[in-house]
Amino acid sequence: MERWDLYTQDRIRTGETMIRGEEIPEDRCHLVVRVWIVNAKGEYLISRRAASRPTFPLLWEAVGGSVVAGEDSLSGALREAKEEVGIDLAPTEGRLAGSEVHMAAGGKKYGSIRDVWLFPYDGAVSLKHATTDEVSCIKWMTASEIEKLHQAGELVPSSWESFGLIRDQSIERRKKR
Repeated sequence: MERWDLYTQDRIRTGETMIRGEEIPEDRCHLVVRVWIVNAKGEYLISRRAASRPTFPLLWEAVGGSVVAGEDSLSGALREAKEEVGIDLAPTEGRLAGSEVHMAAGGKKYGSIRDVWLFPYDGAVSLKHATTDEVSCIKWMTASEIEKLHQAGELVPSSWESFGLIRDQSIERRKKR
């Protein structure tokens, strides 16, 4: 049973919590992270959702998920990377690329604050270190390959939305190296 802290749209933690799957109360949000991992070649680590996932099965996405009660955004990002793709990211290397409030999506009540993180990583990748079975495979992809996934309808929509926030920032970071 996963429990989430609730926030106002202004990102103030209310002291209230809810259980995943319950309806989010009116005017409340939960915190969600999207974690983009980029290597020195400018490729992004993308994961393919397992066929058993209840939403977007077999689509590609960046690492991400809901922040659990008691965690902050960075801790949630680090945990999601370890759980989904088996990578221990350095907390001091990550940058918050942006944050967006989503009260509705596709006419459906949503209630989330999405933080988008960018982390450099050049180590080995293997799902044998993942701690969940949410991901069926992982792959390094270029920005143009990710765009092609999006155009083909094979990328989770929220991953595409967040990709625009980090793409230019990761290019600038590589230029400064």
